[in-house]
Amino acid sequence: MKKEQIAVGKTVDAAVEKGAAALGVPVSSVTYEILQEPKRGFLGFGELPAKVKVIFELLPLDVAVSFVKTMLDDMDIDAEVTASDTLEEEGHARIDIRGGDSALLIGHHGDTLDQLQLLVNLVANKKDEGDSAGYTRVLVDVEGYRAKREETLRSLARRTAARVLKYRRSVTLEPMSAYERRIIHSEVQGIAGVATNSIGQDNNRRVVVYLDNNG
Repeated sequence: MKKEQIAVGKTVDAAVEKGAAALGVPVSSVTYEILQEPKRGFLGFGELPAKVKVIFELLPLDVAVSFVKTMLDDMDIDAEVTASDTLEEEGHARIDIRGGDSALLIGHHGDTLDQLQLLVNLVANKKDEGDSAGYTRVLVDVEGYRAKREETLRSLARRTAARVLKYRRSVTLEPMSAYERRIIHSEVQGIAGVATNSIGQDNNRRVVVYLDNNG
């Protein structure tokens, strides 16, 4: 996503500095197009300033953070927003929200948080025409909820696998998001004698844990 500013100045450099200042970014982070070269006049007549289009390319994570902060302000939620793009997986970034009434953003089993994350990713990866930048997947977390929920799900997966092995019959879990189903699949994969599968459509997708006859 790009932000653009038309600026004028006595020289091209001066115009670029004005444009960058108007955008609120350092000169080193912008590019520019010269729309009009400066022209010296004669005895004060016919002088023309430099005119440039200053362009600032926003990174997906910058767009995501700006969107989240604006949303929190609109909701009167006084929370701290931190971001990182130094994750192990390339093309992945993370936004953490903590403090205030931010827990309201979690919802039942993270439903609200998942919808927020989907919206953040749509906004962050909106492309301008001719933009060839790659997709950045932004993970959004509130008050460390995802780590706590992941451990809860892994524990559930182990307990369910034990039930299947003990009673020799399949168990179908409650509907979950794709993210949560992946956690269940991953945990059960390491347990001998059981396997998993997903059934259902859309928001009613569930994980079935069953005996693995090939195990």
